[in-house]
Amino acid sequence: MNNKILIKRAYENVSETDGTRILVDRLWPRGKSKDILQLTSWEKSIAPSNEIRKAFNHELEKYDAFKLAYEKELEENEEAKAFIEKCKKWLKEGNLTLVYGAKDEEHNNAVLLRDWLLLKM
Repeated sequence: MNNKILIKRAYENVSETDGTRILVDRLWPRGKSKDILQLTSWEKSIAPSNEIRKAFNHELEKYDAFKLAYEKELEENEEAKAFIEKCKKWLKEGNLTLVYGAKDEEHNNAVLLRDWLLLKM
């Protein structure tokens, strides 16, 4: 299977290669409608908790602590385990795109979630 897990900002245009599009943030992206985002699912339950999201506050020096805290949450989250199975199914159909709202394209929960999924699959 050559299908990939991609990550994409909610503010980028939808493309044909996105495949299944999943919003992986707890908060809806500001100014974006359901129609524009063209999501298959909004997986709030596997997004970082408000507590660790607010502690991180997208401050680069706090990223390592955020990464550890988010990975711990994923490991302890039963819904995250079920999400792995959903992802396997979606990947059989085509690419899977994790959609997020953060401005930083390298240091965000979608990057961490993709890496975690790749380890688990």
